Amino acid sequence: MESDGEASMVPSMVPSIVLDTNIVLDLFIFADPATPALRAALQAKSLRWIATQVMRDELERVLAYTRIIPRMQFYQVTAQDVLARFDALVALVPVAPKARYVCKDADDQKFVDLAVEHQTLLLSKDKAVLTMAKRLRSLGVQTAAQFFALSLPPTPAA
Repeated sequence: MESDGEASMVPSMVPSIVLDTNIVLDLFIFADPATPALRAALQAKSLRWIATQVMRDELERVLAYTRIIPRMQFYQVTAQDVLARFDALVALVPVAPKARYVCKDADDQKFVDLAVEHQTLLLSKDKAVLTMAKRLRSLGVQTAAQFFALSLPPTPAA
C-alpha cells in the first residue's frame, strides 16, 4: 500500500479493472462491438486498468502466434501498436499472491489473483474464469465477459 495520502486515494477514487489477454485482443485488434465503452472508460481514466509485467509478456507472446498475425494484418495493426496502446493505458503493479480459489485454467490464474488482490472487476471470456463468478464475488471480485459502464462499482466518497 502507498503511504502518501493523496497517492493512496487515487486507486480508491477510480475503480480498477483487470483484463484477460483475449479481452485485450478484442480491445486493440478485433473489431469487437463490445469494446467501445471499455476503451472510452480507459481513455477517460474513469477506470484504472491494472496488470503485471507477466501479463504484458503473455500478450507479447500471443501477438506472435501464427493464427493472430493474419488477423492483425487484416485489421492493419502491428504487435508494436498493440503493446504501445497497452503501455499507454495500463498501470503495472506487482504480481499478486495466489488467491484462495484456483482457476481450472492455470494460464488464467494470474488474472484471478490480481483481481482478488485489488478487489476489482475482472473481464474475461474464459469459461474457467466465468464459472468462478460466485466464489470470486465472495472475495470482492465481479466477473464479466463484457464491460458495461453500469458494471462499475460505486465510487467511494472522497
